[in-house]
Amino acid sequence: MAHAKLNLDLFVGPRLPDGFHQVTTILQSIALHDTVTLRAIEGPCRVRCAATGVPQDVDNLVWGALRRLWDALGRSGEPRGVVIDIAKRIPVGAGLGGGTTDAIAALWGLCRLWKVSPGVACLSKVAAGVGADGPFFLVGGTALGLGRGDEVYPLEEIPRHWVVIVVPLRRVSTAAAYDWKDRDETAAARRVRRSIRITHRISPFVGSVLDLKALLNDLERPVTRRRPEIRTATRMLKRAGALTAAMTGSGSAVFGLFTRRAEATEAARDLRNEGWTALVSRTLDRGELARVGVGKGVRT
Repeated sequence: MAHAKLNLDLFVGPRLPDGFHQVTTILQSIALHDTVTLRAIEGPCRVRCAATGVPQDVDNLVWGALRRLWDALGRSGEPRGVVIDIAKRIPVGAGLGGGTTDAIAALWGLCRLWKVSPGVACLSKVAAGVGADGPFFLVGGTALGLGRGDEVYPLEEIPRHWVVIVVPLRRVSTAAAYDWKDRDETAAARRVRRSIRITHRISPFVGSVLDLKALLNDLERPVTRRRPEIRTATRMLKRAGALTAAMTGSGSAVFGLFTRRAEATEAARDLRNEGWTALVSRTLDRGELARVGVGKGVRT
């Protein structure tokens, strides 16, 4: 199983020389998942997925993980010997890490299928090459992401919460979300005639405990300026009783955290009645992921 993630909190710093932004983010695994199936074959590797909007073969992030692991193992030529099928449940282009988690699940599966143990450093390098959130999916649970989000440190797990995920019709690309933020900040700096914008944020931590009511996503404001339906979704979740509601990652999905399953189920039903796509899931900690196996739920 390839589990989705939420960005519970996201602070976006300046753009780095490599073109990426420095971020500080709090990541959380949830039960919503795709299924990745690996099967040994004769001949070139293939990646297949029937879901609309998901790239096939070399354009899929799963292929990127496969190719990087193949090269890291010192194997020559084109990757051979496996076909990988992806059954999607995680919405595409929603900020839930669906493509990356599929790739990391495939990475674990390939290690089992090929009977190799590359080591933590090698797997982390391959995962980071797939995507900034790749290393998180090797860890899971509640974690802190630094740098591009690829420096991952486990945090004290938050208590179990039920999650309602609302998926607007229009997608938001990660590149567009960061570009909108940069453009808005540049315009604001010009208006006040200064080139440096100082951002003050309240820490989401009280000691080592995460304050769920203090969570923020720095990309939410610039994105909702162009996608007002995202603001509408967060407001509806809060009115439905969510402890907190926000956009995850670069969007377009919005999540609300609930302490009781019944409240989450009722909120999702009401949202569906209003014409929204709403999914109910729950948070997962590292212990639960270990029991199902981080990546070991991948069928081979």
